[in-house]
Amino acid sequence: MSEVRLSVVVPVYNEEESLDRLHAEISAALRSLAGGYEILLVDDGSRDRSFEVCRELHLKDPQHVRAIRFRRNFGQTAAMAAGFHAARGQVVACLDADLQNDPADIPRMLEEMEKGYDVVSGWRADRKDKFISRRLPSMIANALIAYTTGVHIHDYGCTLKLYRREVVERMDLYGELHRFLPALASWAGAEVKEMKVNHRARQFGKSKYGIGRTINVMLDLITVKFLLSSSTKPMRVLGKWGFFLLSGSALSALLAILKKLISGNMTNSPWMFIAITFFLAGLQLISMGLLAEIGMRTYFESQNKRIYAIRETLGGE
Repeated sequence: MSEVRLSVVVPVYNEEESLDRLHAEISAALRSLAGGYEILLVDDGSRDRSFEVCRELHLKDPQHVRAIRFRRNFGQTAAMAAGFHAARGQVVACLDADLQNDPADIPRMLEEMEKGYDVVSGWRADRKDKFISRRLPSMIANALIAYTTGVHIHDYGCTLKLYRREVVERMDLYGELHRFLPALASWAGAEVKEMKVNHRARQFGKSKYGIGRTINVMLDLITVKFLLSSSTKPMRVLGKWGFFLLSGSALSALLAILKKLISGNMTNSPWMFIAITFFLAGLQLISMGLLAEIGMRTYFESQNKRIYAIRETLGGE
């Protein structure tokens, strides 16, 4: 399969009503693009007719439309990873299938990328979502992510982003790390640029995300912070926590000894048991969490395992 200039990766989950119009809008926006383009529709285990619509679009426009179908729902990160692996474009663009992202922004973002950037990230400055359930949690999450990672962009949650292929080829995604791609890319040396993009109200179906997803974001943020700062030196992290825990354990033990010296009795003193329990439990929990992250990365990367299973592919090798 020959290389094209741009691959548009679209994760799809129960979006049968939007796909025809999405294809038309992408085609209109990229029709005159020099170097050609392809649209990769990644069906993430949809329960409606989404993949049937993807198949129809592929048959109608086989030159541009390719489709991948998962065996079950693996999540948006897995869908994006599958698109990255299958992409033939020099540049990879990602956008949602629900028509809230505007494909007409892609040519402008390509022009911005030509100025020397490796990642161009969309910023939904005038976001058309409910404030309490969508925008407020997103604002809090964006502020925390920017502060924690040191990569200060306004809208990590905007799917509309452009990446040079060599950037995403080096990314091994799992969990829900797709939202942190600009930070991971920046950490790897990529130049990241943010620009304002159009955002539209949802026209079909309902959002797959709610305020409860904020908890997942916070947990993933801990993982990303560890990966960005300490994945190559876990002993420093463990050592610091171990030092604080040992200090607390030593303080508790000292209190137990003082009680013994003052009263001559340690039978009713809980301090020694607190010291032992505090040290062992805290050290084990933190160590297990960090070592699990290291073990998971080793599992996926050393064996070249992927985080999804494909049932069917239309177009491409």
